[in-house]
Amino acid sequence: MKILAGISAAITLLLTGAMAGLFFAYSASVMIGLDAIRPEQAIAAMRSINVKIQNAVFLPAFLLVPVLAVATGVLLLVLGQRAAGLVFFLAAAAYVLGVLVPSFAVNIPMNDALDTAKVPAGDAARVWSDYSSRWTLWNHVRTVFSSLGLLLAGLGLFIWDRHA
Repeated sequence: MKILAGISAAITLLLTGAMAGLFFAYSASVMIGLDAIRPEQAIAAMRSINVKIQNAVFLPAFLLVPVLAVATGVLLLVLGQRAAGLVFFLAAAAYVLGVLVPSFAVNIPMNDALDTAKVPAGDAARVWSDYSSRWTLWNHVRTVFSSLGLLLAGLGLFIWDRHA
């Protein structure tokens, strides 16, 4: 059981870090880069990204973080590591509330709307500006909360190690 908890904790840490890095990269470079090109090009690029990100690498990583964090928390509770287990539950909560909820409530619907929008050439600048500013704001939220989840997963491992 201890080995399973360790594997689950390590994968939680790895995937949470990967997601935090992905969201950070969008906030720190991708959206800035897209804002620097012609709006028609930015819209086309974002549409392509929205299609290609739905793949066998991203989707499991994106969705499994809270599942693995909860599984780790349960395993740690069974092992008598209450404090560490609770911290993993907090990591899952941070990810669900600050990453999944904004993603499904804001970012993904915005992506879907952009993907299906008929954008006349004269409206591209307005459409992109409205999309980019709101989408990026909510991506900053996902960056902060996925980073918080990463810190909490690391803290959970630290607490487990200190009390093992």
